[in-house]
Amino acid sequence: MPERAPQPVDRQLPTDEARDLISLVRDIAQREIAPKAAEEEDAGRFPREVFTLLSESGLLGLPYDAEYGGGDQPYEVYLQVLEELAAARLTVGLGVSVHTLASYALAAYGTKEQQVEHLPAMLGGGLLGAYCLSEPASGSDAASLRTRAVRDGDEWVITGTKAWITHGGIADFYTVMARTGEEGARGITAFLVPGDAAGLSGALPEKKMGMKGSPTAQVHLDGVRVGDDRRIGDEGQGFAIALSALDSGRLGIAACAIGVAQAALDAAVSYATERRQFGKPIADFQGLRFMLADMATQVEAGRALYLSAARLRDAGRPFAKQAAMAKLLCTDAAMKVTTDAVQVLGGYGYTADFPVERYMREAKVLQIVEGTNQIQRMVIARHLAGPETR
Repeated sequence: MPERAPQPVDRQLPTDEARDLISLVRDIAQREIAPKAAEEEDAGRFPREVFTLLSESGLLGLPYDAEYGGGDQPYEVYLQVLEELAAARLTVGLGVSVHTLASYALAAYGTKEQQVEHLPAMLGGGLLGAYCLSEPASGSDAASLRTRAVRDGDEWVITGTKAWITHGGIADFYTVMARTGEEGARGITAFLVPGDAAGLSGALPEKKMGMKGSPTAQVHLDGVRVGDDRRIGDEGQGFAIALSALDSGRLGIAACAIGVAQAALDAAVSYATERRQFGKPIADFQGLRFMLADMATQVEAGRALYLSAARLRDAGRPFAKQAAMAKLLCTDAAMKVTTDAVQVLGGYGYTADFPVERYMREAKVLQIVEGTNQIQRMVIARHLAGPETR
């Protein structure tokens, strides 16, 4: 059945450089990512060569300083790049978002010496990062983590297990949160751990309902030694660093969610305008037209919200509440839009011959990662009404 090619998203971009950047991303997505996405996801294959290409193209460090190999792009632009990548394949879009998250601690809190030594390779040297906060017994309650780092002279010895780590076992560097002091949030410190460190290993990847090409695994740290020069920020500052990183990371997840939702909308519109029943395209039936209209409205609303939050960030203004709102609304919208896309395609939508069933499976995880949507509601409510009474 012929399909009508979807029209590119009409983006409001601040500069000609940003427009050229989006054109480059679309070209890479159409040539190198989208054609292989379904086959490689089904096979559970991680496209490391794509990340190498993205690094060579300057796309793995977009929001960071050019001085260290970054792209000096505002978050408003970086997030729209993520959206384009996620629309082609969520494994790639989310992977870039996680790499950016893993680079954040050093870029924002590292010393000048640390940044000069490590950031160029992290941002433009072909490396891939992972962010290690969650553990088997501490997910939403991240401040209760048990991984411990003990000082031994000029080194730290890190022991523990991290869980649900994107790129776990294949990353070149890990930003690890470990306990160095008292219980609770104030006893946590951040470390930059090389992927080939002795004692660091990845477990077998989790068997997931979606994003099978993106490895998610436990990471074991068995007496891993790192120098004090790989401690990021002050002792006890790690949890604050982690939360600051997540504020920005949640915007990345929001953008990825809208990318998946846009891809599902495009597939639904294409199918509905070609599929004929009762002598006319099914897009002529009002019930279905209204579904498409609602889907498109949710995509546009989500995009507007994440861009509004990004512009606050770019202006140096508080944006944590808006980031939580964007993550909540965009990922819920992605789940609804992808589910409706399956419905538009009917029986075909439930088969792997069309991509919408994959989009629906992938959308679900976005409501969970980097803070479940229930946690986002708690964050938003705290900004509105203050902390809960204890």
